[in-house]
Amino acid sequence: MDFKYQDPYPILKDDTVYKKLTSDYVKVEKHGEREVLTIDPKGLELLAEEAMADVSFMLRSSHLESLKRIIDDPEATDNDRFVAYNLLQNAAVAVEGALPSCQDTGTAIVMGKKGENVYTGVEDGEYLSKGIYNTYQKRNLRYSQVVPLTMFDEKNSGSNLPAQIDIYAKKGNYYEFLFLTKGGGSANKTFLYQKTKSLLNEKSLEAFVKERISDLGTAACPPYHLALVIGGTSAEANLAAVKKASAKYYDNLPTEGNEAGQAFRDLEWEAKVQKICQESAIGAQFGGKYLTHDVRVIRLPRHAASCPVGMGVSCSADRNIKGKITKEGIFLEQLEEDPKRFLPATPPHLEEAVEINLNKPMPEILAELSKYPIKTRLKLNGTLIVARDIAHAKIKELLDAGQPMPEYFKNHPIYYAGPAKTPEGMASGSFGPTTAGRMDVYVDEFQSHGGSMVMLAKGNRTADVTNACNKYGGFYIGSIGGPAAILAKDNILSVEVVDFPELGMEAVRKIEVKDFPAFIITDDKGNDFFANLAH
Repeated sequence: MDFKYQDPYPILKDDTVYKKLTSDYVKVEKHGEREVLTIDPKGLELLAEEAMADVSFMLRSSHLESLKRIIDDPEATDNDRFVAYNLLQNAAVAVEGALPSCQDTGTAIVMGKKGENVYTGVEDGEYLSKGIYNTYQKRNLRYSQVVPLTMFDEKNSGSNLPAQIDIYAKKGNYYEFLFLTKGGGSANKTFLYQKTKSLLNEKSLEAFVKERISDLGTAACPPYHLALVIGGTSAEANLAAVKKASAKYYDNLPTEGNEAGQAFRDLEWEAKVQKICQESAIGAQFGGKYLTHDVRVIRLPRHAASCPVGMGVSCSADRNIKGKITKEGIFLEQLEEDPKRFLPATPPHLEEAVEINLNKPMPEILAELSKYPIKTRLKLNGTLIVARDIAHAKIKELLDAGQPMPEYFKNHPIYYAGPAKTPEGMASGSFGPTTAGRMDVYVDEFQSHGGSMVMLAKGNRTADVTNACNKYGGFYIGSIGGPAAILAKDNILSVEVVDFPELGMEAVRKIEVKDFPAFIITDDKGNDFFANLAH
């Protein structure tokens, strides 16, 4: 067979709409017969800074159009429409530039493709990191990165660095970029399955997808842009393709394979997987049709003895943005500046929510919740205690040392969350829920001590939580994952640190809320909404 080189990922076109940031920082210089694009490193810093700012407060128009389609779809459930409407409202608040769309303002990720005739003269990652640093310092974004000091000791970096920066070489005299901010919830819903040739038939693949869709759950804030990648020259190649496909980076791949092994989209299987997601009835968080907006299925070559399969999502905070530097200047993808145009003239009709007074004694709160079935929509008013991973670990250390459960953990519902920075003049920064499942290991022990009797967070939980709530009379209530900006603007009246202030965004806080939306997910009788869906 003759030698033939194949671009592994032949993107056929780029139909992205870009805005021009500046003509500065670039010039073309002749070196013999070669034209070299020389970039002042300050241009890299500017591009990264602007990209991280835009993607934290704005979304793609196509993503917002997908939310509007949910509201307009007569087959959507009331819960689907309620979530979609809240996410559109959230986008309208975030675009104002004070409250980011999600409180988890994410790990900063940069993928660059640098042409052979591009010269910067520096370590590009340093200047891209400086741009990222600038945005996280100047804007109301959360520092989520923790750095290890020893195997077990960590501290918050205080800057949201380090970033993940991957730069590839390519032909040409221009520089392409994909910027992402990836929150922990959606990053944790990236899966790798090591399969074999036996998967590659219609029946087996369909059964596999049906089984694995349940792994996604709702903890990563659906509706999702789902990516399924089958094959790959290595496991890491597979997962890299998953991330880029979920960001729509590979939308313009070919739609058929060839003997040289080009990557391609399988449109038939995209439709099949989308139908499986709709029929799962998980919906846009609380039951329905819209677990996913859309699906991308990418087929890659593989080693004969291996068939990696990767699955991942871009969540309701669909924070992906392209950039480029050419001889004409520095450009950034144009995101939507007017999300309000996607909102319907009137909100979707919903049955009235049940109001719960959180300032009553805990036994009375539990008795009131016990009157209602799972799936009941609630409006919460009163005091919540905010605590997440590290705070839970510290309270367990207290119990292990024979000390009592803190009274605040017994007297108030516990909201699993960690806020972004508070804008000047506001009561709170963006403050949506974090993934409940990470705290599952604490629930039985804490409830046995009278704490965590009512828990508020996002996503499905294990049977251990259902059993503990049944045993001790507790409840898990679910908040909408995604609309962190609108929760801060409309529902959170005050925020006060009450314990472990040294933990930064992981400190224990007391917040006062008004008409905070939630649903009963797990009750005191052994019922669980997501377990019911599975059956």
